[in-house]
Amino acid sequence: MRAIKTTLGMALLTFLLAGCQATTGKTAGQNVDDVTITASVKSQLVADKATNLFRVDVDTNKGVVYLNGTVESPAQKTRAEELARRVKGVTNVVNNIQVEKSKG
Repeated sequence: MRAIKTTLGMALLTFLLAGCQATTGKTAGQNVDDVTITASVKSQLVADKATNLFRVDVDTNKGVVYLNGTVESPAQKTRAEELARRVKGVTNVVNNIQVEKSKG
């Protein structure tokens, strides 16, 4: 009886975990890779003192980096994309950064 309960419990756990994976469409390894890529890109943006890119949000899905936020110049937008492309594991960059209009 105990073996049956254990087997049923394991089957249920497997079923539930498989359902969780299906919702994101990513494996656990892809999730770890994406988190690592996101952290690396953010680190590069913050470390780039010349361009002040701290208002850029970064998200990664299956190696594709999505950049969102606002910057003060087209050069900053371009620089953010360049920095993201340099990170190991990045397969593509979608640059949705908006350039703020000058207030003067």
